[in-house]
Amino acid sequence: MAPRTLPVIEISGTPVERGRQYGEAVRPQLRAALGYYEEAFGQSAGLTWDRVTARAARWLEPVRAHAPHYVDEMQGIADGAGASLLDVLALNARGEVIYDKSFADMASAEEPAEGCTSFAAYGEASGDGHVYAGQNWDWRAGVADTVVMLRVVQPPKPTLIMQVEAGQIGRQGANSAGIALNANGLGGRFDEQVGLPQTVVRRSVLDRATITDALDVLCRTRAHIASNALLTCREGFAIDLETTPAGHGWMYATDGLLVHGNHYQAGVPAALAADYRPLSSDSLVRVPRAEQGLRALRASTGPEESLKLIKQAMSDHLGLPESLCTHPDPRDPAVKHWTTLVSSCADLTSGDYHVTAGTPCDRDYQHMPWNLYDGPYGDHS
Repeated sequence: MAPRTLPVIEISGTPVERGRQYGEAVRPQLRAALGYYEEAFGQSAGLTWDRVTARAARWLEPVRAHAPHYVDEMQGIADGAGASLLDVLALNARGEVIYDKSFADMASAEEPAEGCTSFAAYGEASGDGHVYAGQNWDWRAGVADTVVMLRVVQPPKPTLIMQVEAGQIGRQGANSAGIALNANGLGGRFDEQVGLPQTVVRRSVLDRATITDALDVLCRTRAHIASNALLTCREGFAIDLETTPAGHGWMYATDGLLVHGNHYQAGVPAALAADYRPLSSDSLVRVPRAEQGLRALRASTGPEESLKLIKQAMSDHLGLPESLCTHPDPRDPAVKHWTTLVSSCADLTSGDYHVTAGTPCDRDYQHMPWNLYDGPYGDHS
C-alpha cells in the first residue's frame, strides 16, 4: 500500500474565484470536517451544528471590517463546496468557539489542551547555512483526513504555501517573500471583547511581503484568543510573539535556535499570573526535547542530512502518547483523540517545503511540488 500523502491544491484569481476553486477541490474533505466538528461540539458542549454556526456568525462583521476579501474567499469556498458561508466561517473560527466561555452553554465545556511545537533554526544552529522553520501540528485526530496543502497565487501579494483544514483560509505556512509562520495555541480568553479568528490573523501575516509588516499585523491586530506566533525569514532572523488580548510577550533565538510550545515562555501575562497553570503540561517536556534534538543540526553537512535530523528530532517519543510526536491516547474516546496531523519543514534558503501526512516517526516527508519562490517576490536570492 502506498503511504498516505496530503492532497495538494493550487488556487488563483480573484478572492471569489480562488475560494470557488478551493471549495470544489475539497468538497469531500470539507463535508467530513463539518461532520466531525458537529460530533465534537455535540459531545463536549451539547451543541447542534446550527447553534455552532449561529455562534460563529459573531465573527462575520469583524472579519469583513478587517479584510472584506477574506469574506469573499470564504463565500467562494462555500459556493464551491456546496456549503453555507456560516459553515465555512465556523470552520475558520472553530478554535474561538471552543475556547469562548462567554457563550453560556460553553462555560461548562471541557477546555481541550493544546499540542503544537514550533521551531526556527539558522546561523550557528544550522550546519549547512540554511534557514529552517517548521512545527509538529498537533490537533484532533478526527480531522486528519481533512488536512490539505494549499498554494495561493494572489499577485501582487506573495504566493503562499500552507497546511490547513479544508475550508480554512489560513494556518501555518510560508510565502514567496521568504517568511514562515508557525503557530501554537496558548489556551483560553481574557475578556469579552470580540477579536479576529486565528485563521484570519495568520493569513494576514502570511499575506505580508516583509518581516516588519508581518510583525506589525501581530502587534496591531486584536485576536479573539491567545496564541503564539513564531516568525522566521530567509535572511536569518526569527522572533516569537505570545499574543494575548492582555498584551504580548516576545523571545528571540539563542545561537540561531528558537523553539516554542503551548505554555508561556516569554512571561506569564499579569492577568493570569496569580494562578497560572500550563494548559498543556506536556509542553514543558516537548520544548526542551525539541531543542535537544535540533542541536544536532549544527553538525549537518547539507540540506538532505538536515531534513533527516529535523525529522529525527521531531519524532521524539518521551512521554508517549503526549510526546513531541503525538499519538492518540487509547484511554480516551475516539472523538477526543489527538495526534500530530502534520510535521512540516520549510527550507527558506532553497524554497523547498516538506510535510508528513501524520506522525513523523513512521513516514517520510512529502516534498511539495511547488517551490516557495515560484511567485511574486520569489527571486531565489
